[in-house]
Amino acid sequence: MAKRQAKKSGATRAAKSTTKRVSKRATKRVTKRKPAPPDVTYLPTLPTDKSPGIGCIGSGFIMADCHLVAYREAGFNPVAISSRTRSSARAVARRHGITKAYDDYEAVLDDPAVEVVDVAVPPDVQIDVIKQIVKRKGKIRGLLAQKPLGVDFRQAKQIVEMCDKAGIRLVVNQNMRYDHSVRACKSLLDRGVFGRPVLGTIDMRAIPHWMPWQQRQGWVTLRIMSIHHLDTFRYWFGDPQRIFASTTPDPRTQRKFEHADGVCLYILEYADGMRCSSWDDVWAGPAREGAAEDLGINWRVEGTTGMARGTIGWPKYPERSPSTIDFTTTATGEWHKPRWKKVWFPDAFVGPMAELLCDLEGSAPAQMTGQDNLKTMALVDAAYKSAREHRAVQLNEIM
Repeated sequence: MAKRQAKKSGATRAAKSTTKRVSKRATKRVTKRKPAPPDVTYLPTLPTDKSPGIGCIGSGFIMADCHLVAYREAGFNPVAISSRTRSSARAVARRHGITKAYDDYEAVLDDPAVEVVDVAVPPDVQIDVIKQIVKRKGKIRGLLAQKPLGVDFRQAKQIVEMCDKAGIRLVVNQNMRYDHSVRACKSLLDRGVFGRPVLGTIDMRAIPHWMPWQQRQGWVTLRIMSIHHLDTFRYWFGDPQRIFASTTPDPRTQRKFEHADGVCLYILEYADGMRCSSWDDVWAGPAREGAAEDLGINWRVEGTTGMARGTIGWPKYPERSPSTIDFTTTATGEWHKPRWKKVWFPDAFVGPMAELLCDLEGSAPAQMTGQDNLKTMALVDAAYKSAREHRAVQLNEIM
């Protein structure tokens, strides 16, 4: 009996000892658990005061299907719209519940309810509209202008100077900054999650719908599509020292009109060794000529302690295809994949107007100001110059 009790007691002590060792190992495993991934910020800050009356100049796709859709969703206050024809203005006004429609944009500017103007006209006529806006200084408080802010850097600078002199706050609609994956990446960069940035890349294989006014300008990609990517690189990493660009015509568009900037490749060099590169390919293979298509926009950011990869959903429009971001860091050791239902077109178009309204109410200063946008316009001009002269061009050669 005594022997059996001794054996039982010994077994109990052994079990307790084993339990303690298992418990210690479990504790060690818990203490070694990876930290939670950082949250991402991907939505714009909205103004407290959404009441300022917005006068809309232009009733084309961007205004009718993007700006006004986003504004109504956000609770903004568009009160008047103009188009070259009153019938077009009325149709868009009815669709979006706007009470006043004009066939003369100056009537919008003179409307007593209008204090903020949203301009969506071709870039080569935008300056003429803005010349009339600045004549209403004191009445018009803010202006959201389209990108590109003119036909070149010189004209953009003229527009900025006119608005500054009139005391009208100018924000430029570089709306890719409000694409949700781009904004999420920026929030992680601002917190230093990826360490020192080393490389940023964008790879675009897309077939845009070109506008008729592009033919009279002879523009295809650099001033229309690449301007988004150049501005995004500036948004993420600041201003580069120089750019090297190489371009060739897009065979599909070449059948319609002459141009030089169809397929555009470029590299940005930063003073600290950081590099960015984008392949902006609007040919994207014979996908409209009978071949299967492989379209999309992918981006990637690499740093010393982490990296991110993402997609831009815009090429699938009108299908609602949200942009995405996946990221990893040396602290977490795994991929994190936040997701949302918002899409660039049209949801992100709330961002630029929200930025302007926040600035006007004094709650947050605008970032996409005319002054800031001059650096993006200078990069575009530098890219054209680089491609023509087959050399790297310093940003200060343009500014």
